[in-house]
Amino acid sequence: MADDRSVDPARRRVVGAEAEEDERSSLASLRPRTLEEYDVGQRRLIDGLRVSIDAARERAEVLDHVLLDGPPGLGKTTLAHIIANEMGGEFQQHSGPALERASDLVGILTNLDRGDIMFIDEIHRLPRVVEEYLYSAMEDFRIDFVVDSGPYAKTIPLELEPFTLVGATTRAGLLTPPLRNRFGIFHHLDFYTPEQLEKIVRRSARILEVELDERGARQIARRSRGTARIVNRLLRRVRDYAQVMGDGQIDEAIACEALQALGVDEQGLDDLDRKYLRALIDYYEGGPAGVNALAATLAEEHDTLEDVVEPYLLKIGFVIRTPRGRIATRRAWEHLGLEGEPPANQGNLPLQ
Repeated sequence: MADDRSVDPARRRVVGAEAEEDERSSLASLRPRTLEEYDVGQRRLIDGLRVSIDAARERAEVLDHVLLDGPPGLGKTTLAHIIANEMGGEFQQHSGPALERASDLVGILTNLDRGDIMFIDEIHRLPRVVEEYLYSAMEDFRIDFVVDSGPYAKTIPLELEPFTLVGATTRAGLLTPPLRNRFGIFHHLDFYTPEQLEKIVRRSARILEVELDERGARQIARRSRGTARIVNRLLRRVRDYAQVMGDGQIDEAIACEALQALGVDEQGLDDLDRKYLRALIDYYEGGPAGVNALAATLAEEHDTLEDVVEPYLLKIGFVIRTPRGRIATRRAWEHLGLEGEPPANQGNLPLQ
């Protein structure tokens, strides 16, 4: 076998780039492209979207604006792509924080054709001045763009082609009422069950051409925090482990070994989750503690704790949220194998 060092570096870079491109193509192919392919979980949402899309196509109209709400990784971006594919419109993806100036939004809107899908992720983080331009664009498909200022200011009315805005947010409560009320279709995404995640991971394994048995799929699914994005990420990491440490096949044993090496326990908690619970119990005696205090203790952003860590811990009952702060429940103490008892009045505190 030829020594790798004798290979032309330019050739090595080309081969590496091709492999990376193949990997990106494989990952993109994991995303369902139609409502028929999106066959697990979120049934009420999918059935509602199917009715709205079919009705709009029968009337040859543009689909009403859609707002998708839910924790990260549950498929909001995937659903936006599906809407574009089902409606036959071009898909444009943007991020709320990235649209800093009204001129950015105006340029995007004026380049949309009839029936195009404009997707804005984290739409609750749109700057207020940009958001105000969306009001008339969503409602009347026109914007009044102001140029110059003072006595030289003038308004230029711009007519827009009818389009569909798909907004995604992890915190619907932060949306302003004027923006929220302009969405005609609103859907909430919830966590998947382990059984639904098993179907997702098996489908992904077939696409990636990974040999995955039933028990291996169950181990990956039950540790994926009810999240489709995480189950696909864990599948790829377990695949790498099986390739290097085994024969490439994923069974229950190799899945457990790989997930343990990744620091993912039986409940799907990772190192940050356990650090959060440990800080809450060790430093604040189980709570109550405010999220800003916990963020300072862990040297993490409070948005990371609120949007990434806490939703699943709340879902499985390891943490409760009260007006006085976060509290670790008895389940959290037992899961971490800690001695002692939570304060007796914790269970009586109302949820915030």
